[in-house]
Amino acid sequence: MRVFTAAIAIAVGILILGGYFYPPLAAVQTLLLNWAIILAGAATLVGVFNLIATHTYKIRRREKDSAYSALLIMGLAAALIFGIALRPEHQIMRAMMDGIIIPAEAALMGLLTVSLLYAAIRLLRRRADAMSIVFLVTAALLILGSATLPLGNIPLLDIFSRWTVQVLALGGARGIIIGVALGALTTGLRVLFGADRPYGGN
Repeated sequence: MRVFTAAIAIAVGILILGGYFYPPLAAVQTLLLNWAIILAGAATLVGVFNLIATHTYKIRRREKDSAYSALLIMGLAAALIFGIALRPEHQIMRAMMDGIIIPAEAALMGLLTVSLLYAAIRLLRRRADAMSIVFLVTAALLILGSATLPLGNIPLLDIFSRWTVQVLALGGARGIIIGVALGALTTGLRVLFGADRPYGGN
């Protein structure tokens, strides 16, 4: 059975990879990618059902913070019903996006910023070296440069914040993306050669 699953995975990988270099295989490549999209959608539905089952179980057992589980299920059901009935382009759906989802994401980003600064302070208390000080000072300057201050933006902080985001952070993000791409390429090659078998055991 393991040999059979390995043969299927290697064959599918070769067909999809060959579709980029050999045009007659493009139709097979498209078909296999469409199947993969359908399987990914099915896996998402399984994850949603598992989420509902887990939180429904918490509500039935009346565990601590089960009210949040009820709110999660009601919000999920409301978004699903309104999305199917009104379609995502409807004004009500856009109002839900602009009034609920985007503010919630902004609040989470604000909490992440405060958590980052708190982590920098704790790091400085445990290990007061040069890199910890640089990390704390950079985080504080970025927060001050990005925040809306009562007396207006400070020009030097604004310039420093923009330069850090557009140069240093963008360069780091590109490096991370290149690393992820190389890791995915290496993993794909290992699966093609049968060195890794995440689909059927070792």
